[in-house]
Amino acid sequence: MIRAAVLAAAFASIGGSGAGAGTLEGRLVTFSSRVWGDTGFPDDEAHGKTVMVGEGVEFGLEPEEISGGLVVVPVQVEIKPQRVELTYPLGSGNFYTAPFNGYELRFETECALFAGWTLDRDFTTMPIKPEDIFTEKGALFINVSGMSYGPEARLAIDLDVTDCPLS
Repeated sequence: MIRAAVLAAAFASIGGSGAGAGTLEGRLVTFSSRVWGDTGFPDDEAHGKTVMVGEGVEFGLEPEEISGGLVVVPVQVEIKPQRVELTYPLGSGNFYTAPFNGYELRFETECALFAGWTLDRDFTTMPIKPEDIFTEKGALFINVSGMSYGPEARLAIDLDVTDCPLS
């Protein structure tokens, strides 16, 4: 019985570097709020903030004017080992409509950090479409243009994190 448990544990650890083998835990990440495209305003971004991913909420933005009356919507961002969650506990309204009005989470890495992603439809209440989320090397982009926000709005993205070394 004990021998079977030991063998089962040994086989369970073999090949553990498949999908989802990497983690965001312990990585440096810079979070920015961005607007770009043909908006009548210059492309703009709120001041980025850099933290190390750990326990609890990594970013809790307060309203911040970025240009021409555009204001960053208060948002809380919690980054888990293979997941990003956004909630909007303060205020309510609609995001300014632009080709891209949303967020960039840029993780410090020299390799392609994401092999894919899945929207958690059970958690997410926002009308996110597949084209609203994309990755580029170590960055995750989330477009919330024109969507409503408020205490009932939330979004969760499960990420297939590759086994990139920490920078």
